[in-house]
Amino acid sequence: MSGPAGAGGGAAAREAAASAAGAGAAAAAGADGGAEMVAVEQLTRRYGKVVAVDGIGFRVGRGEMFGLIGPDGAGKTTTLRVILGLLAPDGGTVRTCGLDPIRRGAELSRRIGYLSQRFSLYGDLSVDENIAFFAAIHGVEDWKPRRDELLERLRMAPFRGRLADRLSGGMRQKLALACTLVHTPELLVMDEPTTGVDPVSRRDFWRILTRLQGEGLTILLTTPYLDEAERCQTVALMDHGRLLTVSSPEELRAGGQGAHQVMVEIIATPKQRTQELRDARRDVADVEAFGERLHVTLRGVEPAAAGEACRKLAAELAAAGVEVHDARAVSPSLEDIFIARIRADEAGGAAGSRPEAAEVRS
Repeated sequence: MSGPAGAGGGAAAREAAASAAGAGAAAAAGADGGAEMVAVEQLTRRYGKVVAVDGIGFRVGRGEMFGLIGPDGAGKTTTLRVILGLLAPDGGTVRTCGLDPIRRGAELSRRIGYLSQRFSLYGDLSVDENIAFFAAIHGVEDWKPRRDELLERLRMAPFRGRLADRLSGGMRQKLALACTLVHTPELLVMDEPTTGVDPVSRRDFWRILTRLQGEGLTILLTTPYLDEAERCQTVALMDHGRLLTVSSPEELRAGGQGAHQVMVEIIATPKQRTQELRDARRDVADVEAFGERLHVTLRGVEPAAAGEACRKLAAELAAAGVEVHDARAVSPSLEDIFIARIRADEAGGAAGSRPEAAEVRS
């Protein structure tokens, strides 16, 4: 949904429709939604000659929290907009709540909530007035009890008379969430909902989302933050319009190390000498910096020998004049895995191969 000044535009109207809802959503869900809230098959979307989404497929189960993870330009927002019916696909099929989002968009709009990257809040209206405005747009008749419930849940009741322009970034995002939920949707779709929000507010926002999902709300979201992906039941790693993998965070971590590889986390001075290991040693597959820490991936080492390999590497660095402050074998984080998958995908593309689109059924 675009800003207030552009509320009359076509895109704004379509995004407003995407988050509109009314009575009877639960009954409709039983008739059409089944166990899957979103089903994407071989989805392709182009902008001219640019392929923004390239033959992807995934499922989102009812009551699940599903995360589309990837860097800017990966195709996450385009994918969401096709799922919502705001864009038509150039290939493949999409079903949202069991419906074709293009042909049955009006019906779908009564069952979903959409929190876009630029969700409109009217700065000259109070918290209460903003919620009342969106309740009226969505056709919610008895909205005051729902408003009061949301404000209490979001801990915003003391600020209900404050103008939206005078709220902090985190509070504005919580107000946007309240406006999105005022019609009680069964599927909540969010596009990078915590971008630009301070860490404390971001943690509070995620606490709210986890509670909502625990009560049965299905959540589909995009985020560039890998730590947020840990909170999802299923994550899809996306880059350059393609899905690299679709799995649970636990399965990604379990399979992310790869066969005959271990990861060693090192804090050493000078750090540059350690980073040069990738070129100096054949058994070093990769070296990535995370602040003062370095993650060194060693190939040809079984997990059972990780401790010995760590000690050997630390001793060799010390013998070369590097002061090793800490060295230990660690499990790869989702960020480690995502970077490794992107590099493997790029290497495959450079070699002339193209990985097939990933697909799973949640």
